[in-house]
Amino acid sequence: MQQDFFDELIQAVFKQGASDLHIAVGRRPTLRVDGGLIELVKFPLVTPELAQEFVFQLLPKDQHAKFLGEKELDFSYAYKDKGRFRVNIFLQRGFVGCAMRLIPTAIRTVEELNLPTVLLDLVSHQQGFILVVGPTGHGKTTTLAALIDYINHSRSEHIITVEDPIEYLFASDRSIIDQREVGIDTASFHRALRSMFREDVDVAMVGEMRDGETMATAVTAAETGHLILSSLHTNNAAQTIDRIIDTFPSAQQDQIRAQLAGSLIGIVSQRLLPRASGGLIPAAEVMIANPAIRNLIRENKAHEIDIVIETSSGEGMVSLNRSLVDLVRRGEITVETALIYSLNPQELSLLMKR
Repeated sequence: MQQDFFDELIQAVFKQGASDLHIAVGRRPTLRVDGGLIELVKFPLVTPELAQEFVFQLLPKDQHAKFLGEKELDFSYAYKDKGRFRVNIFLQRGFVGCAMRLIPTAIRTVEELNLPTVLLDLVSHQQGFILVVGPTGHGKTTTLAALIDYINHSRSEHIITVEDPIEYLFASDRSIIDQREVGIDTASFHRALRSMFREDVDVAMVGEMRDGETMATAVTAAETGHLILSSLHTNNAAQTIDRIIDTFPSAQQDQIRAQLAGSLIGIVSQRLLPRASGGLIPAAEVMIANPAIRNLIRENKAHEIDIVIETSSGEGMVSLNRSLVDLVRRGEITVETALIYSLNPQELSLLMKR
């Protein structure tokens, strides 16, 4: 592959303000801009040879055999001084495919991300469990980075991040920040979390909770004097509680409910929506673990959490529908967009009429 072609393709991501670049055999290189896919018509159709050359230019040579053996691989890639990418390469129908997510170099603040400032109150705690949830590609990692960097600049803590791969790069300020990458710096998420107990850690950010062992270790760490932040691919707070509990065998579920009820600080569920003026803006559900929420978790009544969120706005809680209504009334999104992203469109319609 000509270096000029490679550079021109990567630079197109920056020039067009794209979040992702896709390389797929039989199609032209494609960008995701403001949530939509845009084919780069000036580039040729991707051949099997071109796809493999592109991927192998991203991947260190000592990783080529690993990719061909495992048939999929996650890693990060730095392009000159312009930015970093989270990269997933894979095989489809025997051909190489690639998806690259641009990681901005600057870590934006909660205010710059247009997120509720009550999130900063959540990370003011010295110990407990905070979860940022939502579908893939809706800004969970960016929100976690904003919260970690807020702690970094506001108080003296030892912070560890466990990621697969490392995405945002933090510069230690008042805090010490150590970043560990699964597969390079540690064997797994749960092993890194277990080691944390011997590393004098105050705050830990776990990129994603993928299994029961990681969840159990994270909950225990939150109970024993650590502030733990992590993410899950769930739609809202109630579903998140159920997903965590259901990960464990039935004989352990009562214990996990009790631990979670005691350690949970809050859950933020977010979506990135197309802005009426262009770009994306988040809508967020915020659940704060007050006594009512803790009782519902203990009593296995997570399905009633939505009611508590809806009636607890005075405590800083926000339902997703309330967030959507606010964005519509501010002219940030259209009513049609709000209805598409709402988990309860009928309730949303009623709120819009009030």
